[in-house]
Amino acid sequence: MNMTRHIFSLLLLSLLSVPTLAKRVEIYTTTADGQKQLEHTTAVSGCSQSPCHIALVPATAYQEMDGFGYAITYSAAYNLLKMDPADRHAFLVRTYSPTKGYGISYARISIGCSDFSSTEYSLCDKPGLENFRLHTDETQYVIPILKEILAINPDLKIMAAPWTCPKWMKVKSLTDRVGYDSWTAGSLNPVHYQTYADYFVRFVQAFAAEGIPVYAVTPQNEPLNRGNCASLYMPWAEEAAFVNHLATAFARAGIKTKIYCFDHNYNYDNIADQQDYPVNFFAALDPDMEGRELVVGSAWHDYGGNVAELDDINSKAPDKEVIFTETSIGTWNDGRNLSKRLLADMQNLVYNTVTRRSKAVMVWNFMLDLNRGPNLDGGCQTCFGAVDIDQNDYRTLSFNSHYFVMAHASLAAQPGARRIEVSMPGTAQDIGCVAFRNPDGSYGAVLINQGSADQQVSIGVTEKPVARVTVPARSIVTVTRIAG
Repeated sequence: MNMTRHIFSLLLLSLLSVPTLAKRVEIYTTTADGQKQLEHTTAVSGCSQSPCHIALVPATAYQEMDGFGYAITYSAAYNLLKMDPADRHAFLVRTYSPTKGYGISYARISIGCSDFSSTEYSLCDKPGLENFRLHTDETQYVIPILKEILAINPDLKIMAAPWTCPKWMKVKSLTDRVGYDSWTAGSLNPVHYQTYADYFVRFVQAFAAEGIPVYAVTPQNEPLNRGNCASLYMPWAEEAAFVNHLATAFARAGIKTKIYCFDHNYNYDNIADQQDYPVNFFAALDPDMEGRELVVGSAWHDYGGNVAELDDINSKAPDKEVIFTETSIGTWNDGRNLSKRLLADMQNLVYNTVTRRSKAVMVWNFMLDLNRGPNLDGGCQTCFGAVDIDQNDYRTLSFNSHYFVMAHASLAAQPGARRIEVSMPGTAQDIGCVAFRNPDGSYGAVLINQGSADQQVSIGVTEKPVARVTVPARSIVTVTRIAG
């Protein structure tokens, strides 16, 4: 009897000890053929390393992450508000909740109109800031959706950019300072630098009054693009001259909103004297201006040029942040073809930018309808959303590559995570990996299998318990809650 009790006690002790030796990791898988779409499974860590072992090296850490997300345009908000409220809320929880969903943590909005607004407008269409007011695009669409998202994820970061200043602030060019009554192109009249800076202050304050903090701004969306339906040409010297007023205005108003310059393409739209725009911009700032600390870095799009431009900028401005703020899928790049887009977009938007110090990654429209709208004439008529909704029922959703890419990255990297070094064997030639140490002490990693065969890998912090993971052919796999 005593021997039986002793054996039972040893068995019970061994069972109770399992949770201390092995921890459960969460695994999310999306395959390029669409058979798996953020499929959730679990595995137990603590098993031995496989021949293909991915070692996380937290001793070598890089930038702190701010997050990943989508643009909440008027069009996106319009489509979301057409949904049944219960369906919409469930979808937003699934997307934005850090505990019940994928934890999307960043959003981009426009200051005034964009090419996905109901009409062209600024927030002060009559001369004089006494006429400043939010438009119905904000009050009836964008703000209600942002409030619903913030109720789900109060830590959501929001950045904003104007497509144009009010028309009454425009001149044809700085060499031809005649009034320019056009939404498209033109330059900001230097006479209005201070007024336009105060316009930004009023925008930030108006959103704060709605309970919506604006985390960051850029002075101008695509400052080298004269052709958008709402646009403003603002080369680096002009943007620096304006930001001397903007940063000071923020500081004097007690606003802590970050300022990122540029917000445009890797190739500077092939304009010779605009090469290295951010570097020249930083050098041109007044070194004694108030609020200089608010000017933290540069923002980027990928509609032209190569991501390697970030290497050049990082080498020339090593103390400045970089973030990626816009790209789109559409008819020109077969944007609804998941088999073509999924791996390429994860590689280009997350791996290639985050491994070059990008603190955040955002894509363009969160949601459009099947007719690629609503949109404005003169803007993008060929863009798809990260999610497309069938306008015949405002219920049927089709998920495109951008939705999956942002979700996978958000699952791996909580806001405040640090990107860390990854050590991989030569046998993992088809596998890419970017990894993070999260504020709660856990680790997350995104694995990209570009190959045509499934891969069996183990992953874990060096000399710690590991988890074995199957990475299907042509897939993205996010592994979270890896123990430290």
